[in-house]
Amino acid sequence: MRWSGQEINSDQADALPGLARLNNLVRTVRTPDFAGITFYEVLAKSALNKVPGRSALPFGWTINPMRGCQHACAYCFARPTHGYLDLDAGADFDTQIIVKVNVAEVLAKELAKPAWAHSPVALGTNTDPYQRAEGRYRLMPGIIAALAESRTPFSILTKGTLLRRDIPLLAEAATMTSVDLAMSIAIYDHELQQAVEPGTPTAAARLATVRAVREAGMNCSVFLMPILPFLTDSIAHLDAALGQVREAGATSVLYSSMYLKAGTKEWFMGWLERDHPELVARYMEFYSAGAYAPKEYRTWLAARIAPLIRAHGLERGREDPVTGGPRSRALGVGRPHQAPPGRSHARSLIAEELPPGEYAAIQPTLF
Repeated sequence: MRWSGQEINSDQADALPGLARLNNLVRTVRTPDFAGITFYEVLAKSALNKVPGRSALPFGWTINPMRGCQHACAYCFARPTHGYLDLDAGADFDTQIIVKVNVAEVLAKELAKPAWAHSPVALGTNTDPYQRAEGRYRLMPGIIAALAESRTPFSILTKGTLLRRDIPLLAEAATMTSVDLAMSIAIYDHELQQAVEPGTPTAAARLATVRAVREAGMNCSVFLMPILPFLTDSIAHLDAALGQVREAGATSVLYSSMYLKAGTKEWFMGWLERDHPELVARYMEFYSAGAYAPKEYRTWLAARIAPLIRAHGLERGREDPVTGGPRSRALGVGRPHQAPPGRSHARSLIAEELPPGEYAAIQPTLF
């Protein structure tokens, strides 16, 4: 089905004023396949985002193929980023999705520049690259191919089981550069998971994806974060979670308590008032001094979960301190090995997925 029958006029009365100012907007789309969601297809001017490091830390690089996220996690720390075009951090973040339809083509050009230092690049540290619309837009194969072809190390953090579609491509990329994969699975109580992150695949489906990655011979970490105070921090929940992570074959596990900054806090507290009103006062007290849970709680949580991680024979993974994604194994090893000129791409998935050139960059993506 083509998008064209679903186009709407960005100048119509219900158009969002911030988005109407976009000078790179190709078109705006609504379709019954994604009820209640509006897609704004844009031509990206750049693909690589430079992320400043803290104190003595170097900067990092990220790619965000989309802005906004259909996963609709009430606790998502990226919600306030939607304000850059006068979109709110609540319902707009879940339903007004900006799609960079030419992101792979732009990325390939940026990676080909002589000045590119082949620093590790993180995907999924802001909004998820494997949210449901990726099944139609299919932006990730071109991104993966461009990164692999240039020998640029990269990591992917996702809640999306659509990652399984790209496992063969990722496996080939891993023979060319460092590839670090991680699945975010915070909640192992099905009813709670569906309530607080209603657009995500189930924990069971995500664990199956971890298993599929491992069966393909690649490492896969699990981000057990955020841990929700008084909801998912019991020994029973943590023990059950870590047991399932271990059974799926994850190579490491990372955890943290919930970070609740302004913009996200209001949306999450609204969810809490509806679903767990008995916890509102405790959360208000917990997060009264800032976005982090109290230091005493974080110390308590570490003491609770550390022996459980050991008991399940799991390794604690390392988070990239700048991007927040899985720490790249390429950090500190110098410039990656470069491809020889004229390398054959016979029967190569990477070659098949490489961005095709200038013409494709100006065409909107069609269903």
